[in-house]
Amino acid sequence: MTSQSFCIVCTKKSLIAPDVYELMFTKPEGFSYKAGQFVLFEVPLVDNPADLQPRAYSIASAPEEKDLLFVIKLKPGGRASRWVSEVLTEGSVVGMGRPLGLFTLAPEDQGHFVFVGTGSGVAPLRSHLVSCLEYRKSNAGMDLIFGVRNREDLFWIDHFEDLARRHSNFHFHPTLSAPPVDWTGMKGRVTSVMPGIIKDSATTKVFLCGSPAMIADTKKLCIETLQMPKANVHGEGYI
Repeated sequence: MTSQSFCIVCTKKSLIAPDVYELMFTKPEGFSYKAGQFVLFEVPLVDNPADLQPRAYSIASAPEEKDLLFVIKLKPGGRASRWVSEVLTEGSVVGMGRPLGLFTLAPEDQGHFVFVGTGSGVAPLRSHLVSCLEYRKSNAGMDLIFGVRNREDLFWIDHFEDLARRHSNFHFHPTLSAPPVDWTGMKGRVTSVMPGIIKDSATTKVFLCGSPAMIADTKKLCIETLQMPKANVHGEGYI
């Protein structure tokens, strides 16, 4: 599959939102990565386990954490979706490639960081936040905008709210594009929320993860409307 591969063992599988699984795996010896990177899983065809194909998933755990954390959004008929829902169990051994990707923070990065994730796109953003806040003790201002359609689609809310309580430089903004009548939080797509959070377009760095359409719309907002430097807007799309 790749020039370097590892075997990992599933230690936890739980449904945390409609069609969203949280998966925990052992971290193999010698495996290191940067917050924001992804790996390729060797995913078998349910009807023919010898048929393996790679599928990319962002690492949601911080590099400093003991285990590897992922979230997988199920898609009807998808190879990985069928594998996760029908075959994968706690104790399953999975093949995984080396870490890949450049959706990372440079050690010298300073200023204000706005992380924007929709659905399972929040995964690599969690890795960034936990690493920066819990382990590197960063004092930089950080905001997380987490956009989903319905309230039941939100997950890890307690975790992000706890981070915000314990770190005064971090603020959490869940927003719903189809909120119920009793929702008192932010409403609308992430693009409608961002202008109220980005105070200094020149120094703010934005990290986006979600569908290609969301990435395109949000980059356009940041660069054309908010006049942010292109170099300060980073996107990681998934299909």
